[in-house]
Amino acid sequence: MNEALKQKLSKLPVAPGVYFHKNAAGEIIYVGKAAVLKNRVRQYFQNSRKDAKTEALVAEIDDTDWITVDTEMDALFLESEMIKRYMPKWNILLRDDKTVSYVRVSMGDEVPYVSFTRTPMDDKAVYVGPFYGKTAVEKALRILRRVFPYYTKPYSGHKTLDTDLGLTPGIEIGKCTPRDYKRNLRKLIRYLEGDREKLIRDLEKTMQDEAKKGNYELAAEARDQLFGLKELKKKIVFSDKEFLDISSDQALKQLQDLLGLAEPPRRIEGYDISHQSGENTVGSMVVFINGTAARDEYRKFKIRTSRNDDLKSMKEMISRRLKHKEWNFPDLIILDGGMTQVNAILPLVEPHNIPVIGRDKSGDHTRNAKIKLVIPKTPNLDQHLECLELQKSSHIARLVARIDEEAHRFAITYHSLLKRKSMLK
Repeated sequence: MNEALKQKLSKLPVAPGVYFHKNAAGEIIYVGKAAVLKNRVRQYFQNSRKDAKTEALVAEIDDTDWITVDTEMDALFLESEMIKRYMPKWNILLRDDKTVSYVRVSMGDEVPYVSFTRTPMDDKAVYVGPFYGKTAVEKALRILRRVFPYYTKPYSGHKTLDTDLGLTPGIEIGKCTPRDYKRNLRKLIRYLEGDREKLIRDLEKTMQDEAKKGNYELAAEARDQLFGLKELKKKIVFSDKEFLDISSDQALKQLQDLLGLAEPPRRIEGYDISHQSGENTVGSMVVFINGTAARDEYRKFKIRTSRNDDLKSMKEMISRRLKHKEWNFPDLIILDGGMTQVNAILPLVEPHNIPVIGRDKSGDHTRNAKIKLVIPKTPNLDQHLECLELQKSSHIARLVARIDEEAHRFAITYHSLLKRKSMLK
């Protein structure tokens, strides 16, 4: 351990968070989470027995950075996002695929159940994840099950001990209908996907509205769920993503400097278009809040005005998005496109003071495509654009590629769904 790193480790906080081990070139080689950063990170440098792979990792560590969060659960979500962004080589070498898991909710079943899986399938189930290690998620689900009771196995219709404990919705004893059960499962999914603060607000409104209508049973159900979630926050606190320490995210800070923004871009939206020879044209909007995917904020668009013209399709999608004032406006828009696309969108976003940049892949949609950014030189509409090619290992390049790939994935998924539906007609 070098002296600079030794001094840095002495400042590790007694708090949960995500840490980034780097090599001498400044490349992130490993991302991990910790319930207590001070204890976990120091373990790497203690003279305890380690396996050969861990010893090799430690020998390569030249620097360590970290981001603090409120809870171990927040660290779990942030770790997952950062591994997907940076794809560190030692995360691949030290972890096998068995540690990556998804929460699966079989919403396609008449009576769904909740389980874990390592491999998502195209089977009408809802998958939340991936999570790199599932202990914290299992713990959260055990507590959440008291707020939103669910089955852990395919429904048999028989009463069990879980029924008596109130851990199932009680369809088997006539306590709940399958329809009501699915409604509550959607709340559970929203909570796991990060839509927690809005869910709490919705429950408060439901409680008040149903009480005014005289639907006291529904009002009581919303009240119990509301109180349960507030109690849950005392046990495993899911903090609002808006309170993550974004000052530690180097990609956001570098984007701020590159674009001359007043603050790091807290909310970034990425856009892409997908179609097949003009058929089933769709657009995708993905949202990253404080550098992490906020899947509950994603939106998809079925393009109405054009078929085989990506530029017109992008303009339609952005125009429609800007009409939704109830969606928070972004601090930055990233387009899948070059100078033509950015020039076309600038007049739409300029009245809202929203900066926009493009990722120019020049037809190369492979994972190894160069990271070329199209950036306005000045804030005026008659501005010139410049094309900046980034090192793939840079923080900005990693973040832009991650957002662009997610927008492309989301668009392709929606296009494929419409294509399957049209084939069945």
